[in-house]
Amino acid sequence: MIIKSFSKINLTLRVLNKSNNGLHNIETNSVLVDLHDKIEIKKNKKDLIIFKGKFNKKIDNKKNTVFTTLKLLRSQNIISNFYKVLITKNIPVFAGLGGGTGNSVSIVKHFLKNNINEKLIKILEKKIGSDFRLFLNNNSFQKKLGKVFKTQNKIQTFLTIIFPYVNCKTKNIYKSVKNFSRSSGGRYFKKMRNSEFLKNIKKDQNDLQKIVEKKYPKISYLIKFIEKQKGCVLSRMTGSGSACFGVFKSKKTAKLAISKIKRKYPKYWCVITKTI
Repeated sequence: MIIKSFSKINLTLRVLNKSNNGLHNIETNSVLVDLHDKIEIKKNKKDLIIFKGKFNKKIDNKKNTVFTTLKLLRSQNIISNFYKVLITKNIPVFAGLGGGTGNSVSIVKHFLKNNINEKLIKILEKKIGSDFRLFLNNNSFQKKLGKVFKTQNKIQTFLTIIFPYVNCKTKNIYKSVKNFSRSSGGRYFKKMRNSEFLKNIKKDQNDLQKIVEKKYPKISYLIKFIEKQKGCVLSRMTGSGSACFGVFKSKKTAKLAISKIKRKYPKYWCVITKTI
């Protein structure tokens, strides 16, 4: 059996403040997209995690979210066996797409048949990452740390994702946060038409984008180039970067844009995907 482990896109991201435990409180609108890693699981004499695929090189086979997840599930008596896990990495790492966390969530869902309780979620998000809850719904709105809601506002659209091979480690990017944003209030809790939702998203921002653009100016140029393409509704960086995305009106305009992006940036990795 092959498990699909989807990636996420942060349509918006506001850094609200820094909590006493050192983590940053963020507000974000997040969607899962059909760019996914493939996971195969078999019983084994010991835990063995094998990564293959285009983006396997920067992952430690013995210190990763999958290894930690299996260990945690055994400590909670959810599983008792050891496993060989083969993961085909199609999602760029250190890109703001949440590939590692997504792998963890997909494995937990597999063993628990999607029935994850709140106690286990709290344990896992402390060890795996504060973005764990964003992978439990196709469309999420995170009001602050630990407060993630399945949003009524959905977008069904095609996107381009471009990775310029700049590795942005989340901790390092958040260390550079000097200023905080105000919350959007209750704006995203109300049901909106697709066009109205996108309009609000476009007016919003990713607070981490300015930090990454200052450190890596090529990110700024890339986002502006995506924005200029025909049919582009929105272009932005996702998460702590460095992957950037464009939301397009149709698959046709997304394809046209990706061909131009490949000509302009032949050394960058890019793909067309869609929301799920």
